[in-house]
Amino acid sequence: MTHVRTLVRSVAVGFITLAAVVGVSAALAYSQHAEATTTISSGDLIRGQSFSAVYYMGADGYRYVFPNDKTYFTWYSNFDTVEWMSDADLGKIQIGGNVTYKPGVKMIKINTDPKVYAVHENGALYWVDSEATATTLYGSAWNTRIDDVADAFFSNYTLSGESEDVGGTWEFEGMGWTINLDKSLVVPEAFSITSDGYSPLDATIEAGQTVRFTNNDSVNHTATGDDGSWGTGTILPGGNFVSRFRTSGTFTFTDSYDASNTGAIYVE
Repeated sequence: MTHVRTLVRSVAVGFITLAAVVGVSAALAYSQHAEATTTISSGDLIRGQSFSAVYYMGADGYRYVFPNDKTYFTWYSNFDTVEWMSDADLGKIQIGGNVTYKPGVKMIKINTDPKVYAVHENGALYWVDSEATATTLYGSAWNTRIDDVADAFFSNYTLSGESEDVGGTWEFEGMGWTINLDKSLVVPEAFSITSDGYSPLDATIEAGQTVRFTNNDSVNHTATGDDGSWGTGTILPGGNFVSRFRTSGTFTFTDSYDASNTGAIYVE
């Protein structure tokens, strides 16, 4: 049986080099300037006025980068739903990371490694060890569904085993799959900051979840970890800051502008 990593050498796969690797270019998708909007929701595609990079607005409060056109087009067929915003408003949304290929659409490889990998949930890669396996997963035209990924972007993925290790979970083929689902993004736990302090005073979340601190006062505030390991920095009136807590534990915090304001986050 012919090995996939031998066959792949005969597959011509192009790679699009972008002028800026922080997003996918949408310049050709617009024939005229669009009106900016500040009303965005989870799942929206967004871009600023000055640069053509397009981002995915995650449910967790972060925007996610499409590293290149190929990644973008595994999720979307055009740029028709992209929302324009002012550069200032776009800049207020923190970057959460890179989008990976949509599961079930393509296999990927890198130039420095002849192995071919199937992409599963959240960028998990499974080695496709034979032509038979490739045919089972992607059909007889499997050799047209392989993309080269730049080494710099390969670090966004996780080597997880061989394709047989996934069992029967490949059937979703990416259908109905969103980036929120792919990355298990959920709405942040919300803290409001006013002259009375934090509301609520504490919250319990799961490891990996985010917390959004919003300043609903007329003066500056912060949420600064008591152990010095994290903090929002100064949050201006009307502004907000999202923090992700990846490990379990108790995270107490104080307002640098008013030490009487304290709170806690319990991460399970």
